[in-house]
Amino acid sequence: MTDYLLVDNIDSLVADLDDSACIGLDTEFMREKTFFAELCLVQVATSGAIYCVDPLTCKDMATFWQAALQTPWVAHSARQDIEVIYQSAGRMPVSLFDTQVAAALLGYAPQMGYANLVNELFGVELPKSHTRADWSRRPLADALLQYAAEDVEYLLPARQILAERLDKLERLDWAEADSALLLDPALYDIDPENAISRLKGARNMRGRRRSAAARLAAWRESEALRANRPRQWIARDATLLAIAAALPSSPGELESIDGVPGGLQRRSGKRLLDAIEASANDDHNHRQPPAPNEEQKQLLKNMQKRVARCAESLHLSAEIIAPKKELSAAVINGTRDSRVFSGWRRALIGDSLLEML
Repeated sequence: MTDYLLVDNIDSLVADLDDSACIGLDTEFMREKTFFAELCLVQVATSGAIYCVDPLTCKDMATFWQAALQTPWVAHSARQDIEVIYQSAGRMPVSLFDTQVAAALLGYAPQMGYANLVNELFGVELPKSHTRADWSRRPLADALLQYAAEDVEYLLPARQILAERLDKLERLDWAEADSALLLDPALYDIDPENAISRLKGARNMRGRRRSAAARLAAWRESEALRANRPRQWIARDATLLAIAAALPSSPGELESIDGVPGGLQRRSGKRLLDAIEASANDDHNHRQPPAPNEEQKQLLKNMQKRVARCAESLHLSAEIIAPKKELSAAVINGTRDSRVFSGWRRALIGDSLLEML
């Protein structure tokens, strides 16, 4: 059983944070009914205690964030935690050590879960009995708080073990650099103009239909942001794809499309038709991602082989060194600002890949 303190006195927690060299941190949140995640609990581990902070009842979260964000963090698979905290606090922590990132650089599975890592390092089986809990309900049961506290109990000792092993392999700075990438605010900025990347099935559309799909996705993103509701509640992916494929020009044509709910037509029919109409004036080639030619396909294969050999020599996954998506962007789009061409990866293999390009 994990001991924890449910915080009702921010001052005592802040004093402990101020004295800590680093803290382990995890969050519980809900986003089933909203666009933005609702932060419901923050778990903090210091060298001497585990705290559960309830942002729904705590009256001085500003003081907590002021102290917590000035202390280096240890977290596991921190991207979603950073996203919800950035939305809630409006700031980033001073530094981050992500134990999932660190484990991958030691040869563990790239997306290794926290429970599996704890089992690997400490031989402890963490329960998974509350993975679907409603963290917004109050009061929180002791069993839930125990479960939440276990999510930070092993973060600081895991960091120590992983850092020592990485240091021996001269990869500790790699883990620190890759963890720091998660603190880039641009990762969490929402741009409706890029919403088509989240519209499943749109990648196969071409010409004006793709332009229409891009405009419909941007409209849905803006509506979801405005109403703070999930995208699929505004309009389902399949609905937007059906409208983009049909290119309706009148309310009657929109109504005749199978799978378009009547409520959506009544609420937003004009805006949907306006988006379709505007797509006629788009540069369709600009919106359509280019397909690789045969020479580019062969170059991509050769680059992947070189990355695979490098990764094998280091006993790492090739995905950690250079994901195929980044290599494709370099070959097809001329992208040179991806991770493989900067930092420790550039010296390791990035310069060699640039020569191939």
